[in-house]
Amino acid sequence: MTLKRKIKFAIATDILTSLTKIPRNQQHKVLGFINKFQANPASPGINYEKISKAKDPNLRSVRIDKTYRGIVLKPETGNLYVLLWVDHHDKAYEWAERKVCRVHPETGSIQVFNMDEDRAELGETQTDETGVPPLFAHIRDREVIRLGVPEMLLPLVRGLTSEEELDQAADQLPEEAYEALFFLAQGHSFEEVYSDMERAGRTPSYKVDTDDYETALDTPDSRGRFYVVEDELELAAILNAPLEKWRVFLHPSQLSLAERDWNGPVRVLGGAGTGKTVVAMHRAKWLARHRFNRDTDRILFTTFTKNLAADIRENLTHICTKEEMRRIEVVNLDKWVSVFLRRNGYNYEIDYGMRTDPLWKAALDMAPSQPSPDPSFYREEWIRVIQPQGITSAAEYMKASRVGRGTRLNRKERKAVWGVFEEYRVLLNEHNLKESDDAMRDARLLLKRKKDILPYKSVIVDEAQDMSMQAFRLIREIVGKHGAKNDIFIAGDAHQRIYQHKVVLSQCGINIRGRSRKLRINYRTTDETRSWAVNLLKNVETDDLNGGADDQKGYKSLLHGELPGVHHFAAFQEELDFIIRYLKQISAGEGSLKNACLAVRTNHLLKQYESALVGEGIPVYRIRRSKADERRAEGVRLATMHRVKGIEFDRIIIASVNDGMIPYEGGESDSPDQVVRRESEVRERALLYVAATRARKEVVVTSFGKSSRFLLS
Repeated sequence: MTLKRKIKFAIATDILTSLTKIPRNQQHKVLGFINKFQANPASPGINYEKISKAKDPNLRSVRIDKTYRGIVLKPETGNLYVLLWVDHHDKAYEWAERKVCRVHPETGSIQVFNMDEDRAELGETQTDETGVPPLFAHIRDREVIRLGVPEMLLPLVRGLTSEEELDQAADQLPEEAYEALFFLAQGHSFEEVYSDMERAGRTPSYKVDTDDYETALDTPDSRGRFYVVEDELELAAILNAPLEKWRVFLHPSQLSLAERDWNGPVRVLGGAGTGKTVVAMHRAKWLARHRFNRDTDRILFTTFTKNLAADIRENLTHICTKEEMRRIEVVNLDKWVSVFLRRNGYNYEIDYGMRTDPLWKAALDMAPSQPSPDPSFYREEWIRVIQPQGITSAAEYMKASRVGRGTRLNRKERKAVWGVFEEYRVLLNEHNLKESDDAMRDARLLLKRKKDILPYKSVIVDEAQDMSMQAFRLIREIVGKHGAKNDIFIAGDAHQRIYQHKVVLSQCGINIRGRSRKLRINYRTTDETRSWAVNLLKNVETDDLNGGADDQKGYKSLLHGELPGVHHFAAFQEELDFIIRYLKQISAGEGSLKNACLAVRTNHLLKQYESALVGEGIPVYRIRRSKADERRAEGVRLATMHRVKGIEFDRIIIASVNDGMIPYEGGESDSPDQVVRRESEVRERALLYVAATRARKEVVVTSFGKSSRFLLS
């Protein structure tokens, strides 16, 4: 007796895209069919039909109802069913007629691509007519295929003469093929691009069977596009959040970072929208499931802000089981430090800048007559030199590095100014206060002295660029011995640094040599938004979190749309009237405003806009400091530009981008120290960059009176 081979059912990422295009009142029929189909794709009640004009004989249509059809890949061999697309009857057939599904002979992955023969032929003849040399003339056919280009599309690729034409052909190429060609066009060598593909786990070491679609589903590229569904509950969880593809589908470059053993700390860099947080969350899930899965094991997932930690915790519950979540502790680092210290009898109150102004004014009474720097020098020296290096005595200050400080001090002058810092620390103690960096240092020293064995097997850090040197020294101590496998995973991007100053991981006992990776593809914003935002940081030198330099070479989005709209008005009321009209248009078209956000520089401004919108009957939802965004709640989201970090919206309005507001007047922007002023401006530019890159579809920037110079440069 032979056993019947088990049916394997998978869905394509395009299913989630196609679902969003179906009217809401019709989606329940489609979802009901998908559940029925998953239960038994071979059921006699499912009516498979051949598609007469289809270029791929393995494609079939299935009837959902009188109006809608599904498109299924059913290879001749095996027992595999892949649901590729759902749509209105005519549109579904039109979609299927242009598609070809193949197992690529080099990468071993399943590819679904458009086979537009007329366009391929046009590309082939274009070179002869214009005389412009082909874009990839220096690459052999065999090498192009090894990079994931289907042989059927070689004529198209050979006809491309510019990066603009490559962009136009992106919808006809498999994603991994387009990415590889893009990096070639950016000047990377074939060897560099191919090496990156191998590092992402794309190139299999076995001989590829192009008829074996079931095996092909297990490759990293296929896992980025298809998901094998095991049960009905799992399918329902996926379909109930169709826009959040990151829960299910990871790009191979992301997958290779999240699901592997690392022999020590890892640093992952990448521009906005490249999926660093997604990778970090899947990393936590993989470790909790496959490596640190004993009852006593714990993984600490930490970041800088409370609301981002809350958002990450909420998102992790959607991809992890309850058992896995019990092993993952998500908390912003300041909160972790506070809880740890109080549990160990720490009696100081940790202050985050709310109560120190009077203490600084009192400490300045100890300032010497010579040297006589501007009073702001002392606080800047404290923030940039003394706290990062953990200096607690005059002797340590004499030896401290002051590289990057605009004010020079010789040994005698250092000794003279030290009295101010000493007095400030005395005043902190008298008021029973500790700054955040002091508390982190105290926690680290307490851990070292007590030799406590914490349960954390791994620490995952998101938005690392906003962490301090003291934070990373503490993280090193929390996780224990140096060099342990899978101990520290760090994700960040100094282009988005809006809080702290530069860190050098190697000076914090964190050695990332040989374990540094970079994500380059932006999956969130349109390329037009990406380009506009990147231009804000033009000519800005950016570090790599370890003393080196970082850049945005090769940073690219695969999505396209409109350029950010920049609108200037004579007065606040005119700007406000425009915003109200814009929001009402969205509400009328989409029936909801919960996927739109209004962001401004300060809380004071935010209150003004909130009052005005409520007065117009527009529902609002305020994003709070310590609470995750309640995505089902109605209302346009309101937040400061700092608060939107880590959150995504379809549309974002950045309002009051005025002179004096961005960059914000006061504080370090008015410092007499040229270096301090420059660093302050860089952070202000980064803040606008961060806000703009929160939008998936559309960015609207408004100003009144005199616009910020950032919009004019």
